[in-house]
Amino acid sequence: MTVRTAELLMAILMGVFSIYLMVKSAELPIGWIEEEGPGGGTWPFWLSTIMLISCGGILYNWLRKKGSVATSNKTYIEAHVLGDVAAVAGALIVTVALFSFVGVYGALPLFLIFYIRFLGKHSWGLTAALTVGIPVVTFYFFEITLKIILPKGITEPLFLPLYKIFL
Repeated sequence: MTVRTAELLMAILMGVFSIYLMVKSAELPIGWIEEEGPGGGTWPFWLSTIMLISCGGILYNWLRKKGSVATSNKTYIEAHVLGDVAAVAGALIVTVALFSFVGVYGALPLFLIFYIRFLGKHSWGLTAALTVGIPVVTFYFFEITLKIILPKGITEPLFLPLYKIFL
């Protein structure tokens, strides 16, 4: 498969998926709910809308043969790269599977350690900084600012003091 063909297929698939997500998220409130925050469908709907617009732009450029990707006849993915892709895909599947047991804040650091240190071969210092920093920022952004509670699994009791402080 060429890069040009892969781009067309992904734009179509992601466009159809975007429409599906927009329809499903519209089943929930899409506006701001007083004293609660954004409705359950707000972020999925608007992110899906942006994704659909992006797919439209990709298709537009593909039809006009505008840009290096839209005109490339190179092989889409080399065989030696498939191992790395499979490793990341497998790690993501394990990460999502762990959400119900150890929660987002237990599974996310494990994924980050694997990805940054072992796949990316970065230093332990950078790995530690990102492994601590990203979950902290994620917690404050989703749970405190947007009031979107993420799954915590067995780590839930560790967050009760934070809820008393911030909520």
